[in-house]
Amino acid sequence: MKKLLVILFLFQFISTAYAQRADSFRFQMDLGTAAPKDGGIGALVNLEPQILVMNNLAFGLRLGATGLAKDVVYYEIPDDYTGELAANASVLGTANYYFNYGKGKVAPYIGAGFGYYALSNIDIDGTDIDEDEIGDLKANFAWAPMVRAGVELGKFRIGAEYNFVPSSDLQSVNGEVVGKAINEYFGFTLGYFVGGGRWGSQAGR
Repeated sequence: MKKLLVILFLFQFISTAYAQRADSFRFQMDLGTAAPKDGGIGALVNLEPQILVMNNLAFGLRLGATGLAKDVVYYEIPDDYTGELAANASVLGTANYYFNYGKGKVAPYIGAGFGYYALSNIDIDGTDIDEDEIGDLKANFAWAPMVRAGVELGKFRIGAEYNFVPSSDLQSVNGEVVGKAINEYFGFTLGYFVGGGRWGSQAGR
């Protein structure tokens, strides 16, 4: 255990001793809140390995999970009902550009991605709905883009993202389309990255 801690410490020390540089790897972790387009609340977590193809340009693979509580539309009832979306898993290819040219520890960034979103089961909560007639409602899968922007300070990150996930049909257990769910959402994240160097370091430039 002590050897493992020493190795992790040395890796962190080496990665922070050098500036961001091309051909190096970094791994970032983000946690945050999510806000569905039509109202509601949720939480998200993103893990993203990246490679710096230039000192200021990174390509990555974002692995995300989002939990949302939001309104859904049930066609045969005039009101919206709260639907609890247990988990929204996604895998996206990403590109990020950092506006730092060797001066200072602050690096604003913009980025975009495109990938696959898996939408989980939805439970309808409404006092006027006969659950025996509706059964379990299921969402589907979608390909969708994502855009984001933020700033890095040293090894820490703060950012905002918008996921353009298309609306999905809600189906009964008999396969009948009985409603729809709006899946677009905004995310606000705080995070940290390891590897890839540190903004503002001059060694290795």
